[in-house]
Amino acid sequence: QVQLQESGPGLVKPSQMLSLTCTVSGDSITTSYYAIGWFRQAPGKKREGVASIWSNDGSTVYADSVKGRLTIFRDKAKNTVILEMSGLKPEDTAVYYCAAEYVFDSSRLALWEPDYVYWGQGTQVTVSS
Repeated sequence: QVQLQESGPGLVKPSQMLSLTCTVSGDSITTSYYAIGWFRQAPGKKREGVASIWSNDGSTVYADSVKGRLTIFRDKAKNTVILEMSGLKPEDTAVYYCAAEYVFDSSRLALWEPDYVYWGQGTQVTVSS
């Protein structure tokens, strides 16, 4: 049984890079097989997936809306998954969640929300100048 915990700066300026950390406990992301995804939900909008990574080899998938200004990667030593985003805008303000699903093949990596069964509590990100 894995547990996820998000952490981040809370308030970030548009000129700064946003860095969010998902700490995974209960299992190893390098010796097991997980898709670790980042999702976000803004007020009045449905939750959307932004990026995901296969924990075993680092394969990634990005939503078209954020591709080019966002990077997801692993820190194997810390058993964490990091999300970094640049070019921040007020519309990036949302509660950001990390989530996980257990898969065995990177070809199954996707941002299909119902497949993610393990969820963190979320962390608020507010983009403001």
